[in-house]
Amino acid sequence: MTMALVSIRNLTKTYQRGPEKVEVLHGVNLDIAEGDFVALMGPSGSGKTTLLNLIGGLDTPSGGEIAVNGERIDNMGGGQLSGWRSRNVGYVFQFYNLMPALTAQKNVELPLLLTKLSGAQRKRNAEIALTLVGLADRTKHKPNELSGGQQQRVAIARAIVSDPTLLICDEPTGDLDRQSAEDILGLLQTLNREHGKTIVMVTHDPKAAEYASHTLHLDKGTLVGEHAQAA
Repeated sequence: MTMALVSIRNLTKTYQRGPEKVEVLHGVNLDIAEGDFVALMGPSGSGKTTLLNLIGGLDTPSGGEIAVNGERIDNMGGGQLSGWRSRNVGYVFQFYNLMPALTAQKNVELPLLLTKLSGAQRKRNAEIALTLVGLADRTKHKPNELSGGQQQRVAIARAIVSDPTLLICDEPTGDLDRQSAEDILGLLQTLNREHGKTIVMVTHDPKAAEYASHTLHLDKGTLVGEHAQAA
């Protein structure tokens, strides 16, 4: 039996908005298996990005438990959580968040600056990651010399260069045309199926969700359904 890589119990998240408290997540319970590819869907304001950020350690819950690979992260302090993120999570966002003055290779190397790897090792690892995403011939290109789809591939290479336990994707195709979006989704699917990456992806696009193994639906802060894709 495949172990749960992510285990969530009675998760709540409340924000203070002016004089009132708004509960965005209400007692969410969820297990995500190692090697799974999960799409999170739901209407605007349903809590899907909040849940994604909690799983990825970008935010902390108001209540409940989150364990990733058997390690509780819900009660970590800021510094401890930052270290945990750098070791365990790769992030892919809708807007690629690349440094415009840096080449593709140097952008991909950025997470490795926090490690003890030598400059030569960082360069080598970045080249391997860029080859994996199909950009072996674009290592010296800067973001403005790349298409949107290629920039997102660089962002994915940056997310996987540290070989993270978990890949967190927030609307990764939201800024792309349909063909580029399908290319990126196919790449994520390959990383999942052939390289064993566990992926959690927020999307509003049903076609994007079809690339995942499972689709979870959130509505008003509660999980309301799950759909498993055919292999």
